[in-house]
Amino acid sequence: MAKRFTSVWRRYRSVPIVYRIGAAFVLGAIVGLAVGPAATELQPLGDLFIRLLEMVIVPIIVFTLLMATRELSPKNLGKIGGQVTVLYLITTAIAIGIGLAVSNLINPGAGMVIEETSVETEQTPSIVDQLFAIVPANPMTALAEGNILSIIFFTLIFGLGMTIVREEVEPDSAVRNGIETIFDVVDAGAEVMFKIVWGVMEFGVLGVFALMAALFGEIGLAVIEAYLMLSLTLVLAVGIQITLVYLLVIVRGAVGESPLDFIRGTKEALITALSIRSSTATLPVTMSNADENLRIKERVYGFSLPLGATVNMDGTSMYLGIVAIFAANIAGVSLTLVEQVTILLTALLASIGTAGVPSASLVMMSAVLTQAGLPLEVIGMIAGIDPLLDRLRTMNNIAGDLAVTTVVAKWNDAIDLTAGVWADGASGLREEPVSTTNDD
Repeated sequence: MAKRFTSVWRRYRSVPIVYRIGAAFVLGAIVGLAVGPAATELQPLGDLFIRLLEMVIVPIIVFTLLMATRELSPKNLGKIGGQVTVLYLITTAIAIGIGLAVSNLINPGAGMVIEETSVETEQTPSIVDQLFAIVPANPMTALAEGNILSIIFFTLIFGLGMTIVREEVEPDSAVRNGIETIFDVVDAGAEVMFKIVWGVMEFGVLGVFALMAALFGEIGLAVIEAYLMLSLTLVLAVGIQITLVYLLVIVRGAVGESPLDFIRGTKEALITALSIRSSTATLPVTMSNADENLRIKERVYGFSLPLGATVNMDGTSMYLGIVAIFAANIAGVSLTLVEQVTILLTALLASIGTAGVPSASLVMMSAVLTQAGLPLEVIGMIAGIDPLLDRLRTMNNIAGDLAVTTVVAKWNDAIDLTAGVWADGASGLREEPVSTTNDD
């Protein structure tokens, strides 16, 4: 019996984990629709999967950012950081433009009538408040509370401080040796954390099944049918953004590689994002894909991906523009070009402050709708379908993070295009990473 179980387990493990998660996604949806509300009893298994991913976010950010600073001087960080930030802003602006264009074409919400609904919204923080919030008053508190931007800020400052001191002291001094020891420990910690991530992903097969079963068991198909046009608008806009901007312009045009290879190298992260709808919770898988599959060096992805998971919300900002058109159609208002450009700018600024957590965009919608003078009741109307649409937006966010990281790595000679998925091609990817740290 034990031998037979071992044989079945090995056969199960021989299937790449991305396919197992994909199958769990589909089977969970089928079970949820077939069983109905009773399927929500599986929710704790899904919650445990998300909790496990959340458990490794902070240590992975700290370890990988410190490793990135080991190879970065302040000058190089400024160069890479500037490229990453500018590209994130450009792709976000394009995403909003695509969302508005597709919305004007499809006109979601036309013919609908607003029902009286209520929704609790939070006041959107000002840009000044958002910038000040990046600097932690207490780094330990930021770590404990999981304040990602504050963690990134302090870790970068601390890592660069160690790099500067290392260059200023004598080569064989105790201080320099101590700093190198810290970096070595951090390197080992990063290896351990990525190994833990793959263990979490093994449980993730069951976790994704439970999440999908609970979701579809609770909402069924009624909400999907009621908001079909809104869903279609987002699907089309996301498809255009990923295909045209990420795959054709960035991967094929700027990087000069096959978009299919890029998809093969990022599919674990994309499916995870689609399943758990959280950019920050997907971050461990995203970083693992960047390292092992795309063969991007840690000095780039260790900085760009944690930052992207926090500020690069292409899918979210795109959705804010779509909802604005949706609300205008419901209210019977025709938005001028100037008003739509104002929505673009407001959505761009709002998306930067949108946390990479499930449905955080619902909070930022109030700013966009208020700016455009549109009814806030729309937020309550779409809250029911948001868990489904949020998955598409999160997948778009992750694809954008990885595409930008890939091209910045190419520009800075920090990617090995002869290894990983670029070399494997159709032959497939390794099931589990052999090494999670690239050599320069």
